[in-house]
Amino acid sequence: MMDSSWSIKQIKEYIDSNEWSDEIKLKLQKDTRKGVQKLIKFYEKQAEIKKKLSQHFKELSTFEQAQWLKGKRYVAGVDEAGRGPLAGPVVAAAVILPQDFYLLGLDDSKKLNKQTRERYFEYIVENAIAYQTGIIEPVEIDQINIYQATKQAMRTALENIPVKPDHVLIDAVELEDLPYTSDSIIKGDQKSISIAAASIIAKVTRDRLMTEYHQQFPQYQFEKNSGYGTQHHIEAIHQFGITAIHRKSFLKNIM
Repeated sequence: MMDSSWSIKQIKEYIDSNEWSDEIKLKLQKDTRKGVQKLIKFYEKQAEIKKKLSQHFKELSTFEQAQWLKGKRYVAGVDEAGRGPLAGPVVAAAVILPQDFYLLGLDDSKKLNKQTRERYFEYIVENAIAYQTGIIEPVEIDQINIYQATKQAMRTALENIPVKPDHVLIDAVELEDLPYTSDSIIKGDQKSISIAAASIIAKVTRDRLMTEYHQQFPQYQFEKNSGYGTQHHIEAIHQFGITAIHRKSFLKNIM
Protein backbone atom coordinates (compact mmCIF):
# COMPACT_ATOMS: atom_id res chain seq x y z
CA MET A 1 0.00 0.00 0.00
CA MET A 2 1.08 3.58 -0.59
CA ASP A 3 3.07 5.49 1.99
CA SER A 4 4.45 9.03 2.34
CA SER A 5 7.83 8.02 0.91
CA TRP A 6 6.33 7.40 -2.51
CA SER A 7 6.88 9.92 -5.29
CA ILE A 8 3.87 11.44 -7.04
CA LYS A 9 4.76 9.38 -10.13
CA GLN A 10 4.69 6.17 -8.08
CA ILE A 11 1.33 7.13 -6.57
CA LYS A 12 -0.15 7.79 -10.00
CA GLU A 13 1.16 4.48 -11.34
CA TYR A 14 -0.36 2.69 -8.37
CA ILE A 15 -3.76 4.32 -8.87
CA ASP A 16 -3.69 3.62 -12.61
CA SER A 17 -3.09 -0.07 -11.94
CA ASN A 18 -5.76 -0.24 -9.24
CA GLU A 19 -9.28 1.10 -8.98
CA TRP A 20 -9.82 4.55 -7.47
CA SER A 21 -11.51 4.11 -4.10
CA ASP A 22 -12.46 5.95 -0.91
CA GLU A 23 -9.66 4.09 0.85
CA ILE A 24 -7.06 5.50 -1.55
CA LYS A 25 -8.62 8.96 -1.31
CA LEU A 26 -8.47 8.97 2.51
CA LYS A 27 -4.85 7.87 2.40
CA LEU A 28 -3.89 10.63 -0.03
CA GLN A 29 -5.77 13.35 1.86
CA LYS A 30 -3.19 13.03 4.63
CA ASP A 31 -0.44 13.92 2.15
CA THR A 32 -0.11 17.73 2.02
CA ARG A 33 1.95 17.88 -1.18
CA LYS A 34 0.28 20.04 -3.85
CA GLY A 35 0.94 17.41 -6.50
CA VAL A 36 -0.88 14.79 -4.47
CA GLN A 37 -3.84 17.09 -3.86
CA LYS A 38 -4.03 17.71 -7.63
CA LEU A 39 -4.09 13.94 -8.15
CA ILE A 40 -7.08 13.68 -5.81
CA LYS A 41 -9.01 16.29 -7.80
CA PHE A 42 -8.09 14.61 -11.09
CA TYR A 43 -9.20 11.12 -10.05
CA GLU A 44 -12.34 12.44 -8.36
CA LYS A 45 -13.28 14.12 -11.63
CA GLN A 46 -12.53 10.93 -13.56
CA ALA A 47 -14.71 8.96 -11.15
CA GLU A 48 -17.58 11.40 -11.68
CA ILE A 49 -17.24 11.13 -15.47
CA LYS A 50 -17.22 7.33 -15.21
CA LYS A 51 -20.35 7.45 -13.04
CA LYS A 52 -22.18 9.58 -15.61
CA LEU A 53 -21.08 7.33 -18.47
CA SER A 54 -22.25 4.29 -16.55
CA GLN A 55 -25.66 5.87 -16.00
CA HIS A 56 -25.86 6.82 -19.67
CA PHE A 57 -25.02 3.25 -20.71
CA LYS A 58 -27.74 1.96 -18.41
CA GLU A 59 -30.26 4.33 -20.02
CA LEU A 60 -29.14 3.22 -23.49
CA SER A 61 -29.82 -0.39 -22.54
CA THR A 62 -33.53 0.16 -21.80
CA PHE A 63 -34.88 -1.18 -25.11
CA GLU A 64 -32.62 -4.24 -25.00
CA GLN A 65 -33.48 -4.98 -21.36
CA ALA A 66 -37.20 -4.87 -22.17
CA GLN A 67 -36.79 -7.51 -24.87
CA TRP A 68 -34.43 -9.70 -22.82
CA LEU A 69 -37.00 -9.73 -20.01
CA LYS A 70 -39.51 -11.08 -22.53
CA GLY A 71 -37.16 -13.97 -23.23
CA LYS A 72 -35.90 -12.61 -26.56
CA ARG A 73 -32.25 -13.48 -26.34
CA TYR A 74 -30.97 -12.16 -29.67
CA VAL A 75 -31.83 -8.46 -30.05
CA ALA A 76 -30.34 -6.89 -33.17
CA GLY A 77 -29.70 -3.19 -33.59
CA VAL A 78 -29.72 -1.79 -37.13
CA ASP A 79 -28.40 1.53 -38.44
CA GLU A 80 -26.89 3.02 -41.57
CA ALA A 81 -24.15 5.40 -42.65
CA GLY A 82 -23.92 7.43 -45.83
CA ARG A 83 -27.39 8.60 -46.79
CA GLY A 84 -26.25 12.13 -47.57
CA PRO A 85 -22.95 11.95 -49.50
CA LEU A 86 -22.58 12.73 -53.19
CA ALA A 87 -20.38 9.66 -53.72
CA GLY A 88 -19.93 6.15 -52.38
CA PRO A 89 -22.29 3.46 -51.15
CA VAL A 90 -24.81 3.51 -48.33
CA VAL A 91 -23.79 1.01 -45.65
CA ALA A 92 -26.04 -0.55 -43.03
CA ALA A 93 -25.06 -2.77 -40.13
CA ALA A 94 -26.91 -5.20 -37.87
CA VAL A 95 -25.38 -6.05 -34.49
CA ILE A 96 -26.47 -8.50 -31.78
CA LEU A 97 -24.86 -7.84 -28.40
CA PRO A 98 -24.63 -10.25 -25.45
CA GLN A 99 -26.59 -9.37 -22.32
CA ASP A 100 -23.38 -8.71 -20.38
CA PHE A 101 -21.98 -6.33 -23.00
CA TYR A 102 -20.47 -3.22 -21.43
CA LEU A 103 -18.70 -0.36 -23.18
CA LEU A 104 -18.49 2.95 -21.36
CA GLY A 105 -18.79 5.89 -23.76
CA LEU A 106 -20.78 3.97 -26.37
CA ASP A 107 -22.93 6.43 -28.30
CA ASP A 108 -24.12 7.52 -31.72
CA SER A 109 -21.11 7.27 -34.06
CA LYS A 110 -21.54 10.93 -35.10
CA LYS A 111 -20.78 12.00 -31.52
CA LEU A 112 -17.45 10.13 -31.45
CA ASN A 113 -14.18 11.12 -33.03
CA LYS A 114 -12.50 8.87 -35.59
CA GLN A 115 -9.97 7.39 -33.16
CA THR A 116 -12.69 6.47 -30.66
CA ARG A 117 -14.92 4.99 -33.38
CA GLU A 118 -12.07 2.81 -34.59
CA ARG A 119 -11.34 1.59 -31.05
CA TYR A 120 -15.00 0.89 -30.32
CA PHE A 121 -15.38 -0.84 -33.69
CA GLU A 122 -12.71 -3.39 -32.75
CA TYR A 123 -14.25 -3.92 -29.31
CA ILE A 124 -17.76 -4.43 -30.75
CA VAL A 125 -16.52 -6.85 -33.41
CA GLU A 126 -14.66 -8.88 -30.79
CA ASN A 127 -17.50 -8.98 -28.25
CA ALA A 128 -20.72 -9.06 -30.31
CA ILE A 129 -22.66 -12.30 -30.63
CA ALA A 130 -22.99 -11.53 -34.34
CA TYR A 131 -22.80 -8.64 -36.79
CA GLN A 132 -23.19 -8.08 -40.51
CA THR A 133 -23.15 -5.23 -43.01
CA GLY A 134 -25.22 -4.51 -46.09
CA ILE A 135 -23.82 -2.32 -48.87
CA ILE A 136 -25.77 -0.70 -51.72
CA GLU A 137 -23.66 0.85 -54.46
CA PRO A 138 -24.27 4.25 -56.12
CA VAL A 139 -25.69 2.79 -59.34
CA GLU A 140 -28.49 1.10 -57.39
CA ILE A 141 -29.03 4.21 -55.26
CA ASP A 142 -29.65 6.12 -58.50
CA GLN A 143 -32.11 3.45 -59.65
CA ILE A 144 -34.26 3.05 -56.53
CA ASN A 145 -33.52 6.28 -54.52
CA ILE A 146 -31.57 6.64 -51.30
CA TYR A 147 -34.45 5.83 -48.95
CA GLN A 148 -35.18 2.49 -50.63
CA ALA A 149 -31.45 1.81 -50.90
CA THR A 150 -31.09 2.38 -47.16
CA LYS A 151 -33.89 -0.07 -46.43
CA GLN A 152 -32.36 -2.61 -48.79
CA ALA A 153 -28.96 -2.26 -47.11
CA MET A 154 -30.59 -2.88 -43.73
CA ARG A 155 -32.46 -5.92 -45.03
CA THR A 156 -29.26 -7.31 -46.54
CA ALA A 157 -27.46 -6.95 -43.21
CA LEU A 158 -30.29 -8.72 -41.37
CA GLU A 159 -30.68 -11.48 -43.95
CA ASN A 160 -26.98 -12.34 -43.78
CA ILE A 161 -26.26 -11.98 -40.08
CA PRO A 162 -25.00 -15.37 -38.82
CA VAL A 163 -27.42 -15.51 -35.87
CA LYS A 164 -31.15 -15.07 -36.51
CA PRO A 165 -32.56 -12.23 -34.37
CA ASP A 166 -35.53 -12.65 -32.03
CA HIS A 167 -36.25 -8.94 -32.18
CA VAL A 168 -34.88 -5.97 -34.15
CA LEU A 169 -34.37 -2.35 -33.11
CA ILE A 170 -34.07 -0.07 -36.14
CA ASP A 171 -32.94 3.53 -36.28
CA ALA A 172 -35.91 5.58 -37.60
CA VAL A 173 -36.72 3.32 -40.58
CA GLU A 174 -39.72 0.96 -40.81
CA LEU A 175 -38.90 -2.40 -42.39
CA GLU A 176 -42.02 -4.26 -43.47
CA ASP A 177 -42.64 -8.02 -43.45
CA LEU A 178 -39.69 -9.01 -41.29
CA PRO A 179 -39.76 -12.61 -39.98
CA TYR A 180 -39.33 -11.29 -36.43
CA THR A 181 -40.76 -8.50 -34.29
CA SER A 182 -39.22 -5.05 -34.57
CA ASP A 183 -39.30 -1.47 -33.32
CA SER A 184 -38.45 1.64 -35.29
CA ILE A 185 -36.89 4.18 -32.91
CA ILE A 186 -36.43 7.85 -33.80
CA LYS A 187 -32.83 8.82 -33.00
CA GLY A 188 -32.31 5.22 -32.01
CA ASP A 189 -28.52 5.55 -32.19
CA GLN A 190 -28.82 7.85 -29.16
CA LYS A 191 -31.27 5.59 -27.28
CA SER A 192 -30.12 1.99 -27.81
CA ILE A 193 -26.75 0.29 -27.28
CA SER A 194 -27.43 -2.13 -30.15
CA ILE A 195 -28.30 0.63 -32.61
CA ALA A 196 -25.35 2.73 -31.41
CA ALA A 197 -23.06 -0.26 -31.97
CA ALA A 198 -24.54 -0.76 -35.44
CA SER A 199 -23.99 2.92 -36.24
CA ILE A 200 -20.29 2.54 -35.40
CA ILE A 201 -19.90 -0.64 -37.48
CA ALA A 202 -21.65 1.02 -40.44
CA LYS A 203 -19.72 4.30 -40.17
CA VAL A 204 -16.26 2.76 -39.80
CA THR A 205 -16.94 0.24 -42.58
CA ARG A 206 -18.02 3.00 -44.94
CA ASP A 207 -15.14 5.31 -44.02
CA ARG A 208 -12.68 2.51 -44.76
CA LEU A 209 -14.30 1.94 -48.15
CA MET A 210 -14.04 5.64 -48.95
CA THR A 211 -10.35 5.59 -47.97
CA GLU A 212 -9.86 2.80 -50.52
CA TYR A 213 -11.68 4.88 -53.16
CA HIS A 214 -9.36 7.77 -52.30
CA GLN A 215 -6.47 5.70 -53.65
CA GLN A 216 -8.27 5.49 -57.02
CA PHE A 217 -9.53 9.07 -57.10
CA PRO A 218 -7.21 11.18 -54.90
CA GLN A 219 -8.29 14.49 -56.44
CA TYR A 220 -11.68 14.28 -54.68
CA GLN A 221 -10.21 13.79 -51.16
CA PHE A 222 -12.64 10.97 -50.30
CA GLU A 223 -10.36 10.02 -47.41
CA LYS A 224 -11.21 13.34 -45.75
CA ASN A 225 -14.79 14.05 -46.87
CA SER A 226 -16.16 10.47 -47.14
CA GLY A 227 -17.98 11.55 -50.29
CA TYR A 228 -19.90 14.43 -48.70
CA GLY A 229 -20.35 17.66 -50.62
CA THR A 230 -17.53 19.76 -49.22
CA GLN A 231 -16.38 22.81 -51.14
CA HIS A 232 -13.25 21.03 -52.32
CA HIS A 233 -15.25 17.99 -53.44
CA ILE A 234 -17.67 20.12 -55.46
CA GLU A 235 -14.82 22.09 -57.02
CA ALA A 236 -13.14 18.78 -57.97
CA ILE A 237 -16.37 17.62 -59.65
CA HIS A 238 -16.45 20.78 -61.76
CA GLN A 239 -12.77 20.38 -62.64
CA PHE A 240 -12.48 16.61 -63.18
CA GLY A 241 -16.07 15.46 -63.73
CA ILE A 242 -17.72 12.56 -61.92
CA THR A 243 -16.48 9.05 -61.19
CA ALA A 244 -18.12 5.62 -61.22
CA ILE A 245 -18.84 5.97 -57.50
CA HIS A 246 -20.66 9.29 -57.71
CA ARG A 247 -24.44 9.30 -57.24
CA LYS A 248 -25.73 10.96 -60.39
CA SER A 249 -29.17 11.53 -58.87
CA PHE A 250 -27.51 13.64 -56.15
CA LEU A 251 -25.61 15.83 -58.63
CA LYS A 252 -28.39 17.35 -60.72
CA ASN A 253 -28.15 20.77 -59.10
CA ILE A 254 -24.34 20.74 -59.08
CA MET A 255 -23.88 19.62 -62.69
